[in-house]
Amino acid sequence: MIYSLMDVTQQASPPLTDALESLRADAQKAISEIKDGDAEQQSAQLETIRVEFLGRKEGRLTAIMKSLKDLPPAEKAAIGALANTIREDLERDLNARRDALKLSILNQKLASEAIDVTMPGTARVVGGVHPLTRVTLEIQAIFAGMGFQTLDDDVCPELETDYYNFDALNFPPDHPARDMQDTYYTDLGSNVLLRSQTSNAQIRHMEKQKPPVRIISPGRVYRNEEINSRKFVLFHQMEGLLVDEGIRFSDLKGILREFVTQFFNGERPTRFRSSFFPFTEPSAEMDVQCILCSGKGCSTCGHSGWLEIMGAGMVDPNVLTNGNIDPEHYTGFAFGMGIERLAMLKYAINDIRLFFDNDLRFLTQFERL
Repeated sequence: MIYSLMDVTQQASPPLTDALESLRADAQKAISEIKDGDAEQQSAQLETIRVEFLGRKEGRLTAIMKSLKDLPPAEKAAIGALANTIREDLERDLNARRDALKLSILNQKLASEAIDVTMPGTARVVGGVHPLTRVTLEIQAIFAGMGFQTLDDDVCPELETDYYNFDALNFPPDHPARDMQDTYYTDLGSNVLLRSQTSNAQIRHMEKQKPPVRIISPGRVYRNEEINSRKFVLFHQMEGLLVDEGIRFSDLKGILREFVTQFFNGERPTRFRSSFFPFTEPSAEMDVQCILCSGKGCSTCGHSGWLEIMGAGMVDPNVLTNGNIDPEHYTGFAFGMGIERLAMLKYAINDIRLFFDNDLRFLTQFERL
């Protein structure tokens, strides 16, 4: 049998009907008496009302519904329908008040957190690439354009053995560079040291890669130097190596002069001076005209008007042999340049220590280059 709401209210037990209507009135009155104010308090009051009147365990509506079991079926259906109507009305009233509360909280936040777009903004400090990193990347790009591959650090480790740092590079046993005053030895073993040059990449790469070889290897090196404006105990080098058939000293000069032209954005006076390195023969040092004094002479260039930027030469046959390459069939050249020295020349910096002081007054000058 189907009952309309009017039918069930007329057939319902008067005491239970009165109790339900009283419950409705009490709940609506409690909702209406919630005062505007603290949002957390209002939310807590709404939850208290919900539990008191509609709670599943001890709510007043639940208590009334538990008494339906003793009523005749017709009255039970009528009271149940009225109870469901009251539950829906109260849930709607509670949700409406809760929505109004959320809207009020949102409006308060919008009012209190409003942004005045006419106010000046707060400047954010943005870092830049360190000048040594910038110069390293630029050197790599120039030599990449000439077909040179850049080796990863794991091919040329900073913690090296005496063999790869000296022996395989044709350093005699009594060479001064082996002395403790120049090289940092470690306590990991009698022959373990911090590399004093990136030339160890030559042997390590030639052992694995047969000609043609055309590589550069950037990295940190360590020497027991007296720290001053031109020397530091840690600095960076870029090693270069080219081995193939018919390589001559003129090829070395041509590539290095092209590098200088690109690096300094135009022709710059250069010169090669005869020198000596155990791993090259013949050997030379390459100078560029001092950028600070334009060749007139200053304290930075030792009043010579020139600054040495790298050592270079034809790879000694003994070094090729140590790299398992036949010196009767192949020739090659190698060069090693100081990245700090090149950065000092490019940006007219007169003290190498500035690269390691972390002084923001110095570093911020390179943010937008």
